[in-house]
Amino acid sequence: MANISPFALHHDDAYQRWRGSKFSQYPSVVEDLRIEVGDMADLTEAEKNQIHRTLSLTNMVVYASLRHRTSRDAVQALGEQFGLTHLDRHLCVDEDGISSLQVVEGGRQAADYIPYTNKPINWHTDGYYNTPEHLIRGMVLHCVCDAASGGDNALLDHEVVYSLMRDENREYIQALMHPQAMTIPANVVEGQEIRPEQSGPVFSLDGRGNLHMRYTARKRSIVWRDDPVTQEAVAFLEQLLASDSPYIFRYRLQPGEGLLCNNVLHNRSGFTDNPDIGKSRQFFRARYYDRIAATDWSSSER
Repeated sequence: MANISPFALHHDDAYQRWRGSKFSQYPSVVEDLRIEVGDMADLTEAEKNQIHRTLSLTNMVVYASLRHRTSRDAVQALGEQFGLTHLDRHLCVDEDGISSLQVVEGGRQAADYIPYTNKPINWHTDGYYNTPEHLIRGMVLHCVCDAASGGDNALLDHEVVYSLMRDENREYIQALMHPQAMTIPANVVEGQEIRPEQSGPVFSLDGRGNLHMRYTARKRSIVWRDDPVTQEAVAFLEQLLASDSPYIFRYRLQPGEGLLCNNVLHNRSGFTDNPDIGKSRQFFRARYYDRIAATDWSSSER
């Protein structure tokens, strides 16, 4: 008999079994997400197994490479070891498909895209403006250099969000699975449409029953479906993200550390650079259409 996804609303028994397994083992402190490895570009089998165990439960891991890597090749090699091969080559990506996130003075990046400034970034999943055919399922965010101050991340597993919302009111999930739940406006630069308007669900399932979340907390021009349940669901989600929930992990990545994840919810605080002391924040970011190998929902069941 085929596995039944716990994220399908009509499978309550499967959901309850999954929920019991998930929350009975869930970490309580961010240190439980951190795994030290020797060389991120060439992990041992023991290191990969340890990372897989954490990923299968939380959808994210903070790796700390003792061999401090600053090369883009190392980021790509890390992803490949977990089945991440199809890079999202978006507008600001470099030739190798990896973005270098740092403060850019002037130009289009600084004017239009907050990741290239030192401003805070609100809660989101990456690629929330992508088409359904190009959803961002996996991601590597690698710290080359941290800021003089600030630049902390908050992290929240989207499966936990789904569960908390379903337990509160299953109609919230139904509303956020609607194909018109959230609409992102077109990206127009100097009168030219760079990316068309994109509507889609917040929660969706892939062909194997795995959960994907598409979300941004930004307010400007975002259009939510105009019905009472959707509005209530969005308000509940906003309150959760603003809370001190024990499921929200906060961490400031250090050089040689990084986040490997199935595109969990995350944000970033504002930061201050100080080039005089060699502190100018720089991160490499690789975004993939792939989900991390061997992290299907069924692999977390014990």
